Amino acid sequence: IPTPIFPSPLPPQFSPIFPHFSPIPPNFPSISPFFPRFPQFPSPFPPFPSFSPISPPFSPISPHFSPFPPISPHFSPFPPFLPIFPPFPPIFPELVTPEVLGFSMTPEGFGLTAVGAGGVGVTWGFWVFGVTLGGFRGDPGCPRCFWGAPSAEGVSVKMFLRGRPITMYVPSGLGPLRAELPPERLQLDWVYGYRGRDSRSNLHVLGSGELVYFIACVVVLLQLPARRQRHYLRHSDCVRCLAVHPDRLRVATGQAAGVDKDGKPLQPIVHIWDSATLQTLQQIGLGSFERGVGSLAFSTADQGAFLCVVDDSNEHMMSVWDCARGTKQAEVKSTNESVLTVEFNPRDSSSIVSSGKSHVFFWTWSGGALTKKHGIFGKYKKPKFIQCFIFDAAGALLTGDSEGNILTWTRTPGKGGKEMYQIGQQTRAHEGSVFALCRRRDGTVLSGGGKDRRVLSWSPSLELLHEVELPESFGAVRTIAEGPGEELLVGTTRNALLRGTLGSGFTPIGHTDEVWGLATHPNCCRFLTCGHDRQLCLWDGREHALAWSLALEDTGLCADFHPGGHVVAVGLLTGRWLVLDTGTRQLLAGGSDGNEQLSVVRFSPDGTFLAIGSHDNFIYIYSVAEGGRKFSRFGRCTGHSSFITHLDWSKDGRFIMSNSGDYEILYWDVAGGCKLLRNRLESRDREWASYTCVLGFHVFGVWPDGSDGTDINSLCRSHHERVVAVADDFCKVHLFQYPCARPKAPSHVYGGHGSHVTNVRFTHDDGHLVSLGGKDTSVFQWRVLPGGDTPYGKSRG
Repeated sequence: IPTPIFPSPLPPQFSPIFPHFSPIPPNFPSISPFFPRFPQFPSPFPPFPSFSPISPPFSPISPHFSPFPPISPHFSPFPPFLPIFPPFPPIFPELVTPEVLGFSMTPEGFGLTAVGAGGVGVTWGFWVFGVTLGGFRGDPGCPRCFWGAPSAEGVSVKMFLRGRPITMYVPSGLGPLRAELPPERLQLDWVYGYRGRDSRSNLHVLGSGELVYFIACVVVLLQLPARRQRHYLRHSDCVRCLAVHPDRLRVATGQAAGVDKDGKPLQPIVHIWDSATLQTLQQIGLGSFERGVGSLAFSTADQGAFLCVVDDSNEHMMSVWDCARGTKQAEVKSTNESVLTVEFNPRDSSSIVSSGKSHVFFWTWSGGALTKKHGIFGKYKKPKFIQCFIFDAAGALLTGDSEGNILTWTRTPGKGGKEMYQIGQQTRAHEGSVFALCRRRDGTVLSGGGKDRRVLSWSPSLELLHEVELPESFGAVRTIAEGPGEELLVGTTRNALLRGTLGSGFTPIGHTDEVWGLATHPNCCRFLTCGHDRQLCLWDGREHALAWSLALEDTGLCADFHPGGHVVAVGLLTGRWLVLDTGTRQLLAGGSDGNEQLSVVRFSPDGTFLAIGSHDNFIYIYSVAEGGRKFSRFGRCTGHSSFITHLDWSKDGRFIMSNSGDYEILYWDVAGGCKLLRNRLESRDREWASYTCVLGFHVFGVWPDGSDGTDINSLCRSHHERVVAVADDFCKVHLFQYPCARPKAPSHVYGGHGSHVTNVRFTHDDGHLVSLGGKDTSVFQWRVLPGGDTPYGKSRG
């Protein structure tokens, strides 16, 4: 058989040849710029049996050691091929790795794949009457995660994370697996939460009666009487500020700078959009702002023709933009101190006011210039911060400051434009800071306090009319907005969004700190969350409302419902676990196994056991009696060499599959005495009641190239076992087909979260998916749509 001619480039480090045949033919510089080595076949050619998908072993080797024994005939129908790795230095280091970790026949039996420590894969394609380079794929960006191939018996595959091999056993009788997108899709249905910890003036009412506010990367439009939400989803990073146009239809929102999953910077930008259609009308300032957009304001006197923007750079650059054209009209360095808010004078678009740390500035915009005058405090104590201001019905400026005062400012004309702005009246309002001011439709003024957590109602002449104090758990008042009728909406510094009236008080509709624990009810559309704010919350997914909340003794990190749905187990940061009645909120049981944090609690499918995974590397098993009201220690699963991250029960309630922080997959016979199953092959056909383990044959395709092992925080298989949802470290929720057992499987990808997504779970009927944000403190409820619908989202091929 003649020596074949190979395409260029040919990687120099691999030469598949027959072990008994003379190895390397001459070089052909004219064919390839590489150091070419071509395999040669013996003559006469040995007969080829029929092709078979059986694959040879994945064999760990070194580039300086050869030969290997030939592949025996019962492993492959091909003649015995032997890869040789000569000890010569690589010509192209960016494509060749210093160590070849393994090679194998490709699953379809038509090629050979070798993989190196740098994640570079080389695939050779075999043909019946010759050898040719079937394909070369280099992945220099994949230094930490790559996949091996089926073992000799076709019963296992191997995956590497941080250089650690993870062997996963293939279920027997498994048919062909396709790497396809699932027909199901997700559509954002409801967002629970509000960003109040570091944002101001971010709660407004539109002409439609909808309340508009933001959390994470989502701007929420909430119709209160009908309890419906719509969402503006065009921001690529966290939204930081919001302004409503005088027509009460258009909205401007500004976002922070950030980075995408590849580390590329995302620049701050302002979106102007139509709240009726959710269509973007204008994008302003791309490349002009630094760090983020801190404050926004539309002009009022000229029907909102202009937009004032203050960014988060060191100089807090102030700029004025033409809303229709998207062009910059003026720009100036405002101050090196923090700027907290900015507004146009409602009666004069050439007059702008900004305030922040130790200052109130009165700006005059003329032509392309912005000039400022300092507000003069005179005999009054200069506060450290002026956090908020409004214009009253007469056009006077009212400011709220860190001393707890409301100051009324007046303008004193002077000769030659030498007017002054000084304080005309000081009103003592709050103990601690005044964080919020709001002018109501009837002319009365509302103020919100920091330290005292009070909401006060004032007459137009600032005489106190009414007051109400918020519970301490909600934090200080951040902003106030008028709802329909007498209803008020209050955002707090602990990210709670409260709804109520001055007469009846307020109830919360959000979390106040990082959220990690999530459990969905087994029988209805309810779910439970817990987090760093020490709040345990039960949500009604149909009514989109908080059913109840309970203060925990410490940070809650994980939770699970008993199969009956009437009790719930919660794991805490301190290593203590609690069991509560979901109806009465009464504590039924509790315990502590060591002082390390708990990462997972899981009831068995029949409710007779409770498994508790701890950061002390153990899984504690408790017997459960009396419908989840009585617990007794049953045993302890010992064998992991790192902390427990995830676990699942088998459908018969006898076995557990668990993952750990060092990427182990272990199996346990709980009913047999919490024994570690040394022969993991025996568990390959076991059926699992849930699938939340992030490592396993059925889900290894969800891992992206280059993963360092921490990129996936949570995973959940649907109850009908057709799709798997994934929460990643890059603010995204993914939807894969299940089983997902092909490398780099495609997925539908959904944004909206502003930080790492900590958890995902399907509701009892797979009608919804719930996802939790980490630092953005958000809870997203997604509607699961059948195939054919095309909601927001994009696919990852």
